[in-house]
Amino acid sequence: MNALENRRVALIGGAGFIGHNLALELVRLGCHVEIVDSLMVNNLLAMASGNPRSLPPEQLSQRGTYIQMLNERLDLLREAGVPLHTQDAREYDALSHTLNRINPDTIIHLAAVSHANVSNKDPHSTFDHSLRTLENALDNARSTCLSVKHFIYFSSSMVYGDFKDGVVTETTPCEPIGIYGALKFAGEKMVIAYNQVFGLPYTIIRPSALYGERCVSRRVGQVFIENALQGLPVTIQGDGSDFLDFTYIKDLTHGVIRAMQCEEAANQIFNITYGRSRSLKELIGVLRDHFPKLKVDTKDRDRLMPKRGTLCIDKAIALLDYNPRYPIERGFEQYVSWYKGRTHAVCAVG
Repeated sequence: MNALENRRVALIGGAGFIGHNLALELVRLGCHVEIVDSLMVNNLLAMASGNPRSLPPEQLSQRGTYIQMLNERLDLLREAGVPLHTQDAREYDALSHTLNRINPDTIIHLAAVSHANVSNKDPHSTFDHSLRTLENALDNARSTCLSVKHFIYFSSSMVYGDFKDGVVTETTPCEPIGIYGALKFAGEKMVIAYNQVFGLPYTIIRPSALYGERCVSRRVGQVFIENALQGLPVTIQGDGSDFLDFTYIKDLTHGVIRAMQCEEAANQIFNITYGRSRSLKELIGVLRDHFPKLKVDTKDRDRLMPKRGTLCIDKAIALLDYNPRYPIERGFEQYVSWYKGRTHAVCAVG
């Protein structure tokens, strides 16, 4: 029996990279999914606005490509029959009205500024789009007008700060560095507090170093592939010995779906990653299989970027039967193939 069939799911901030991939898979499994998203944070309306100065220079250089990707997301959601409510989750009354119409039994909160460097440069906006939206979602979720039985919050591996032993578990003390990690950890505390006070069941997800199709967030793997396709060198911080627990989007969506299906996920925190960190040097080696002429430049390491490593997934394996299947060799093969397919299609049209 499919435990998700006919589940009513609201994804707040759900038109983003994680959200649209998750929505498509939930629909495939029989859920009724609706998305609430302003499309203004790292999304179509911001990217297509008449004020390009609002975009970071690295995104501005790829603006046309990213607008295409963002439109592809929306096309896929329309084809899957997923309603999109273009609504700013910072507006409490408007969000209440929208959620009352959806009447979800599961709320998945994804709304956030999803880049650590951007967060450090603009703390006010990060707070506004991360914690204010979360408080509004939580307060609506505990309302007797709704029938919310499960609140899922997307946190981040950045809550841990430096991985002192190279590996962290869900019980490792969190010592975030910088604005982004601090606000994600504050969000976790807010979610837990709503459970303590109002009995709202929750699950907290901690992902890491995500990559996959239709990402426009300038994550490391995305930047490496885009530079390689243009014949440009890739830049790494330090000597390339930094380790990240690279996680393909299909593994993450699998883990979230298992958390939705399993009663054991109630009121728990889970690392949902591949569960084995790899160095930037190793990632470069994998990409050189696809781009033999790939060149590498180096620059000084960002002092606000934590030294990370492996997120132990033993808890998710034991309680959720989580089974990630995409090491970087397999995941980046699919990711690179998708990029090359898009490049050929664009060239053919042009």
